[in-house]
Amino acid sequence: MKKIITVLILTLAFSITTQAQKKGGKNPVDKMLKKMTTDLSLTESQQKEIKPLLIAQMEDRKMMKQKREELQNSGEKPTKAERTKMKEERETKEAAMNTKMSQILDKEQFEKFQQMVAERKENAQGKKKKKDNK
Repeated sequence: MKKIITVLILTLAFSITTQAQKKGGKNPVDKMLKKMTTDLSLTESQQKEIKPLLIAQMEDRKMMKQKREELQNSGEKPTKAERTKMKEERETKEAAMNTKMSQILDKEQFEKFQQMVAERKENAQGKKKKKDNK
Protein backbone atom coordinates (compact mmCIF):
# COMPACT_ATOMS: atom_id res chain seq x y z
CA MET A 1 0.00 0.00 0.00
CA LYS A 2 2.82 2.37 0.84
CA LYS A 3 4.43 1.64 -2.52
CA ILE A 4 1.24 2.52 -4.40
CA ILE A 5 0.91 5.82 -2.55
CA THR A 6 4.57 6.62 -3.18
CA VAL A 7 4.19 5.89 -6.88
CA LEU A 8 1.06 8.06 -7.08
CA ILE A 9 2.80 10.95 -5.32
CA LEU A 10 5.83 10.71 -7.60
CA THR A 11 3.60 10.54 -10.68
CA LEU A 12 1.66 13.59 -9.55
CA ALA A 13 4.84 15.54 -8.78
CA PHE A 14 6.32 14.62 -12.15
CA SER A 15 3.21 15.71 -14.04
CA ILE A 16 3.13 19.06 -12.21
CA THR A 17 6.78 19.80 -13.01
CA THR A 18 6.22 18.82 -16.64
CA GLN A 19 3.30 21.22 -16.92
CA ALA A 20 5.33 24.01 -15.32
CA GLN A 21 8.13 23.45 -17.84
CA LYS A 22 5.71 23.57 -20.75
CA LYS A 23 4.42 26.93 -19.60
CA GLY A 24 7.97 28.23 -19.51
CA GLY A 25 7.32 30.28 -16.42
CA LYS A 26 8.09 33.57 -18.15
CA ASN A 27 6.20 35.88 -20.41
CA PRO A 28 7.38 35.42 -24.03
CA VAL A 29 7.77 39.20 -24.36
CA ASP A 30 10.13 39.27 -21.39
CA LYS A 31 12.09 36.33 -22.80
CA MET A 32 12.44 38.05 -26.15
CA LEU A 33 13.40 41.36 -24.56
CA LYS A 34 16.01 39.63 -22.39
CA LYS A 35 17.49 37.87 -25.45
CA MET A 36 17.54 41.12 -27.41
CA THR A 37 19.13 42.94 -24.46
CA THR A 38 21.98 40.44 -24.27
CA ASP A 39 22.46 40.05 -28.03
CA LEU A 40 22.13 43.74 -28.93
CA SER A 41 23.42 45.33 -25.71
CA LEU A 42 20.27 47.39 -25.25
CA THR A 43 20.16 50.32 -22.85
CA GLU A 44 17.37 50.78 -20.29
CA SER A 45 15.67 53.43 -22.43
CA GLN A 46 15.84 51.20 -25.52
CA GLN A 47 14.28 48.35 -23.54
CA LYS A 48 11.42 50.61 -22.43
CA GLU A 49 10.79 51.67 -26.03
CA ILE A 50 10.98 48.15 -27.48
CA LYS A 51 8.79 46.36 -24.91
CA PRO A 52 5.47 47.92 -26.11
CA LEU A 53 6.41 47.02 -29.69
CA LEU A 54 6.99 43.40 -28.70
CA ILE A 55 3.72 43.28 -26.76
CA ALA A 56 1.80 44.60 -29.75
CA GLN A 57 3.57 42.14 -32.04
CA MET A 58 2.69 39.20 -29.76
CA GLU A 59 -0.95 40.24 -29.59
CA ASP A 60 -1.05 40.50 -33.37
CA ARG A 61 0.48 37.04 -33.70
CA LYS A 62 -2.12 35.58 -31.36
CA MET A 63 -4.93 37.13 -33.42
CA MET A 64 -3.45 35.81 -36.66
CA LYS A 65 -3.04 32.36 -35.13
CA GLN A 66 -6.70 32.37 -34.09
CA LYS A 67 -7.76 33.35 -37.61
CA ARG A 68 -5.67 30.54 -39.11
CA GLU A 69 -7.11 28.01 -36.67
CA GLU A 70 -10.66 29.16 -37.41
CA LEU A 71 -10.03 28.82 -41.15
CA GLN A 72 -8.49 25.41 -40.67
CA ASN A 73 -11.36 24.20 -38.45
CA SER A 74 -13.98 25.46 -40.89
CA GLY A 75 -12.39 23.40 -43.65
CA GLU A 76 -12.31 26.37 -46.01
CA LYS A 77 -9.14 27.44 -47.71
CA PRO A 78 -8.41 31.09 -48.40
CA THR A 79 -8.56 32.18 -52.00
CA LYS A 80 -5.42 33.28 -53.78
CA ALA A 81 -6.49 36.93 -53.38
CA GLU A 82 -6.98 36.44 -49.62
CA ARG A 83 -3.58 34.77 -49.28
CA THR A 84 -1.97 37.62 -51.22
CA LYS A 85 -3.72 40.17 -48.98
CA MET A 86 -2.55 38.36 -45.82
CA LYS A 87 1.01 38.23 -47.14
CA GLU A 88 0.96 41.96 -47.96
CA GLU A 89 -0.39 42.78 -44.49
CA ARG A 90 2.35 40.67 -42.89
CA GLU A 91 5.04 42.37 -44.97
CA THR A 92 3.63 45.82 -44.17
CA LYS A 93 3.69 45.05 -40.43
CA GLU A 94 7.22 43.72 -40.72
CA ALA A 95 8.37 46.87 -42.55
CA ALA A 96 6.71 49.06 -39.91
CA MET A 97 8.46 47.11 -37.15
CA ASN A 98 11.81 47.48 -38.92
CA THR A 99 11.24 51.22 -39.29
CA LYS A 100 10.44 51.61 -35.59
CA MET A 101 13.39 49.45 -34.58
CA SER A 102 15.76 51.45 -36.80
CA GLN A 103 14.67 54.60 -34.96
CA ILE A 104 15.29 53.04 -31.55
CA LEU A 105 18.52 51.13 -32.22
CA ASP A 106 21.84 52.50 -33.39
CA LYS A 107 23.29 51.35 -36.71
CA GLU A 108 25.33 48.44 -35.35
CA GLN A 109 22.48 47.17 -33.17
CA PHE A 110 20.03 47.39 -36.06
CA GLU A 111 22.33 45.33 -38.31
CA LYS A 112 22.53 42.65 -35.59
CA PHE A 113 18.74 42.81 -35.21
CA GLN A 114 18.27 42.19 -38.94
CA GLN A 115 20.65 39.23 -38.75
CA MET A 116 18.63 37.79 -35.86
CA VAL A 117 15.40 38.18 -37.85
CA ALA A 118 16.96 36.54 -40.92
CA GLU A 119 18.22 33.59 -38.83
CA ARG A 120 14.80 33.19 -37.22
CA LYS A 121 13.18 33.09 -40.66
CA GLU A 122 15.68 30.50 -41.90
CA ASN A 123 15.02 28.33 -38.84
CA ALA A 124 11.27 28.64 -39.32
CA GLN A 125 11.56 27.66 -42.98
CA GLY A 126 13.77 24.72 -42.05
CA LYS A 127 11.19 23.51 -39.52
CA LYS A 128 8.43 23.94 -42.09
CA LYS A 129 10.34 21.86 -44.65
CA LYS A 130 10.94 19.12 -42.09
CA LYS A 131 7.26 19.14 -41.19
CA ASP A 132 6.24 18.92 -44.88
CA ASN A 133 8.59 15.96 -45.46
CA LYS A 134 6.99 13.94 -42.66
